[in-house]
Amino acid sequence: MLMAAALALAGCASVAPDGGNADVQTLLADNALMGGAPVRRAPDDASRQQIDALLAAPLDAQAAVRIALANSPRMQQAFATLQLSDAERVQASSLPNPVLAFSRLREGSALEIDRALRLNVINLIALPWQARWAGQRHEVAKLQAAQSVLVLAADTRRAWVRAVAAQQTVAYLRDARDAADAGAELAHRMAQVGNWSALQRTREQLLMADAAAQLARAEQAAIASREQLTRLLGLEGEQAMRYRLPDRLPDLPATAPDSGDVQALALRDRLDVRSAQLQNAATADALGLTRATGLVNAMELGAVRNSKFDPERARSTERGFELELPIPLFDWGQARNARAQALYLQSAARVQDVGVRATSEARESLARWHSAWAVARRYQDEVLPLRRQVNDEMVLRYNGMLVSVWELLGETRASMLAVNAAIEAQRDFWLADTDLQLAITGSTPSPSGGGLGWGPAAVTMVTAQAPIPAFPQRGKEQQP
Repeated sequence: MLMAAALALAGCASVAPDGGNADVQTLLADNALMGGAPVRRAPDDASRQQIDALLAAPLDAQAAVRIALANSPRMQQAFATLQLSDAERVQASSLPNPVLAFSRLREGSALEIDRALRLNVINLIALPWQARWAGQRHEVAKLQAAQSVLVLAADTRRAWVRAVAAQQTVAYLRDARDAADAGAELAHRMAQVGNWSALQRTREQLLMADAAAQLARAEQAAIASREQLTRLLGLEGEQAMRYRLPDRLPDLPATAPDSGDVQALALRDRLDVRSAQLQNAATADALGLTRATGLVNAMELGAVRNSKFDPERARSTERGFELELPIPLFDWGQARNARAQALYLQSAARVQDVGVRATSEARESLARWHSAWAVARRYQDEVLPLRRQVNDEMVLRYNGMLVSVWELLGETRASMLAVNAAIEAQRDFWLADTDLQLAITGSTPSPSGGGLGWGPAAVTMVTAQAPIPAFPQRGKEQQP
């Protein structure tokens, strides 16, 4: 019976031909971060054609995730690790190899030849247990591979958000630099005709130099964020240079959806929670095996055939069997049992820690999501419309000769700061949205950070809805 069960296990064990691709795809089928993107362990001709098609249009977040999942070296590394676990599963489920021993002894003219075929009986008895344990470890490896894929999708979305926001920042800073150049040129001319002091002219020149410096920093940040996205996409050569990003980030959702009980969702769906629970079960099984083989962890049974040849070449043959057992004289297995017990306690504590961290991170991510959404909506629905209204009023007053060009420029700079803050708020919301999805279904979200490296008070920007006003001709220049 034991031999039949062992042979059945050995016959069923084989390496998965797809490297676990289908299993990982099933685990991630309904995940919002994936958006239905297929999982591929290595790029093929079909995926390369799809990548070329996606790169032909401006790259949105979903297209970026699809390219990363089809082309990123991190995907290949994750599936290579999964294949390694699958190979270890098959190895653990295979029958132990018998050992053939051969000896040839001579004493004078007498010759003795010994043959023995031995098999480790303990390994054979423990084979079903080891196979189940290896299968549990492989299930953990599948969850870890799925987690790696999900983290890659989240990292790609974050990198895409930062790259688009940085590109949008550069576009506005160029307009801000042009406005500062115009102010500095006007100040220079007014100083030449004696209408302005050297101090007033220097202040405008300082604004121009500061705008140029901020633009240079923003351009470098845009290059860095784009290259980070390129690395995650796994693009190189001409593909890395030619892909385009949208001009702006996606619109905010009109309302904040009900996310349900994020703590319960995190405990039920998070891959690292499920992985820790399954790993704990595998450790418990390993503890049982260690206890069962605490005293006798090896036993070899062998068939022996011994042939003797005397000086007259008469042959005699001895047949029988031998049994080898270790004598538990010094090692009674206490250390192995204690180690297995400690590993189980460590695994159980890890499950508890992962569960506590999952619920806490889900609550924190949800709070950050609602806060970021509220701030971004406030800028979109209140701050920017009011700023546009004020800017329009200032243009009307300027055309009616009620305010000077410098007052108009000052109001435009204030509008630029509001627009920059709105871009940062929109960027932070989409980063928080990615973190929330990962905190509920994947693993610990990485810190989103501030993004571009400078705050709204340090950058002057302009919006398409509130453009830099041209200076209308009013007959003659007004002295400020």
